[in-house]
Amino acid sequence: MSTLYIDRRYSELQCSGKALMVRSEHTGPMRIPFALLERVVIHGQVALNSSTLAALADAGIAITIICGRRGNRLAHVLGNPGKDVTRRLQQYQLRQQPDACRQLVRTLLAHKLAATRRQLATIARYRPDLRRHWHSAGQRLQQLRIQLAGEYSLEGMRGIEGAAAACWYGVLRHALPASLGFQGRQRRPPPDPVNAALSLGYTLLFSDAVRILHAHGLDPWLGYLHEPAHGRESLAADLMEPMRLQVDRLVWRLFARQKLTAEHFSRDGAACLLKREGRGLFYASYEKRARAMRVWMRAASGYLLRYLQNREELPQP
Repeated sequence: MSTLYIDRRYSELQCSGKALMVRSEHTGPMRIPFALLERVVIHGQVALNSSTLAALADAGIAITIICGRRGNRLAHVLGNPGKDVTRRLQQYQLRQQPDACRQLVRTLLAHKLAATRRQLATIARYRPDLRRHWHSAGQRLQQLRIQLAGEYSLEGMRGIEGAAAACWYGVLRHALPASLGFQGRQRRPPPDPVNAALSLGYTLLFSDAVRILHAHGLDPWLGYLHEPAHGRESLAADLMEPMRLQVDRLVWRLFARQKLTAEHFSRDGAACLLKREGRGLFYASYEKRARAMRVWMRAASGYLLRYLQNREELPQP
């Protein structure tokens, strides 16, 4: 099972039996059996009708649509969710149990801090010249880990997450070429090539998280680390949090190896945009890492279900 990316304007999708037909004025028709597909990602203007949408959803194939001039509009078409409604009821009940919520958030952040330490170790191997930066960041992360163990406020835990992210991006800024202009995480719009690539990676990861939670019968909108908010699937944002570091590492290596360069980007006012050729390179690289990220998120969703049902102890990093 894999992801199909459609990123050519005026392509057309149609269903033919148990297969998806893809037509484009630049390529001949392609026939892709449903059995080979897990998700279809559509970027830009692509033609498909309601029958095609329904057939894909009925086959359990998720559709992620990224559109808008700056790629800042996102939509999901998902198949049938898990049919056990008690799972969603248990999610709502957990929101009314502060101690259980804190334990869940503490475990999630422990995994993110551990993932951050691992990525710092990777940079240390490849960039010994940054010893001062990653050593200082490692000390700060250790302080945050100790602080997390004794923190009993959800707001305080969120502050720890923000401090860890700022610490990590500070090291990443020095690990990337200064010519890219990366000064830290910024979005809406992304002002530089690094932030543009990060935004696309996080969008793909987020859509994976939504799809995985939906398949487990969980409500992607009801989060714990991320407060429920209008227009945001907060539990999906929770689930992807430790995996953000994998996207960060991917972006860093793409630029470090010059697979992505400034020539792959364009500007639209204050926004930096990844061109279609660059997106093609990014999609291929993302898919090489995506399998491991999806395995982790599926396992984490399973642990969350067992925690909701019988407060089974959550696995520590």
